[in-house]
Amino acid sequence: MDYVSTRGSAPALDFAGVTLAGLARDGGLYLPRTWPRFTADEIAAMRGLPYAQLAQRVMQPFVGDCLTPQRLGQLCEAAYGRFAHAAVTPLKQLDQQHWLLELFHGPTLAFKDVALQLLGLLFEEFLKPGDDPLTIVGATSGDTGSAAIDAVAGRARIDIFMLHPRGRVSDVQRRQMTTVMAPNVHNIAISGSFDDAQAHVKAMFADTAMAGRYRLSAVNSINWARLMAQVVYYFAAALQLGAPERKVAFAVPTGNFGDVFAGYVAAQMGLPIERLIVATNVNDILHRALQDGDYSAGTVTETATPSMDIQVSSNFERLLFDLGGRDGAALSAQMQGFEATKAMRLTNAQRANLGYGSAAALFSSARADAGDMAQALRWAWEHTGELIDPHTAVGLHAARAAGIDPAVPVVTLATAHPAKFRDAVERATGQRPPLPARIGDLFEREERMTELSGDYAAIAAYVAQHATPRA
Repeated sequence: MDYVSTRGSAPALDFAGVTLAGLARDGGLYLPRTWPRFTADEIAAMRGLPYAQLAQRVMQPFVGDCLTPQRLGQLCEAAYGRFAHAAVTPLKQLDQQHWLLELFHGPTLAFKDVALQLLGLLFEEFLKPGDDPLTIVGATSGDTGSAAIDAVAGRARIDIFMLHPRGRVSDVQRRQMTTVMAPNVHNIAISGSFDDAQAHVKAMFADTAMAGRYRLSAVNSINWARLMAQVVYYFAAALQLGAPERKVAFAVPTGNFGDVFAGYVAAQMGLPIERLIVATNVNDILHRALQDGDYSAGTVTETATPSMDIQVSSNFERLLFDLGGRDGAALSAQMQGFEATKAMRLTNAQRANLGYGSAAALFSSARADAGDMAQALRWAWEHTGELIDPHTAVGLHAARAAGIDPAVPVVTLATAHPAKFRDAVERATGQRPPLPARIGDLFEREERMTELSGDYAAIAAYVAQHATPRA
């Protein structure tokens, strides 16, 4: 299995290469050259496997010869052995049609742990003695940062620099990053939005001076290995609900498009998915792009769902590449135009292959404002006794409004523990969710972070001062 860039001019790499590289040299994102596909019988044979074994089975085609099945299985056992629930990503029924897929039982209480616990191990696995040290640079709207830091804190020959928008993450999200005192962890709070932070990360990868001096890598979902690991829980949920004989729909709280693109990958691999419901908050660039073909960024609006306060969804580029016939040169021109103007229309081919609104369309979408989110929080509490986080509530709002055939189960991805957003949950439900015991002392821990302006030069200078250069 080798990987190609969405922008067509970067060299193809194997799985180890794309894991360590993150972003392609031409500014594109890596994808497998072809989608591996399972037969219905092969999918049925996965039913009942423990999560780590299922993960090895689903991911092995992407890994190729870089890891043996036995070694990949060992890494999966190690990654998912740290989760607080034996099922890793358990399903919980809400009513006759609706289910929650709880993705928050990892060490930092968010779905990012499912991928990043494995990614930290893969970095260590693929860094050979004598290799240049790895400098991880990432941007977070809240959950990626803490999950990535937990995954690599204290690991030899890895430095991590995590940018977050100052004042735009919850207090729990911030403290889960800033209370980690490992010497290889550097938290940077910048002025501006998540989109600004993400733009700085991409600029650093494109900066030949920085890329030449440091071995840069990524932990955001621009890193293929992270996205690959998220494919597994779509298989896990669907198999429990009757796949491959029965189709399942998924509602996905969406910001950077990585989580829902993982569902698209699962569908390309043969998993029978009825619908992927893209749920956005009022920062609704993806809803507009899917519905009307208008991928135009506006001003980021701060909401109670900060992980979705995004106007540039990096992983959408992967979908556009696949829908547009995998023409890297054409997509490169299209994305460069967007980066210059922050406005873009999907091409006729992209819109036709998307098929939005048709009976056979894989994607639909919905937008939730603050009232919709609060109403979904209250419904879950009053009708099912479940406290959910605001992002999950946006997904649940979209799931209940999607008009899916009642015979088709609809799974909402529960992306974070409600205690990460205690204030918003309490405002809507009157209930204040407690932190799990394993992080109950979070607010007693010392914090450490560096505040910088939203200026790329200042950020690059800080990284240069603290990172370990190539040999």
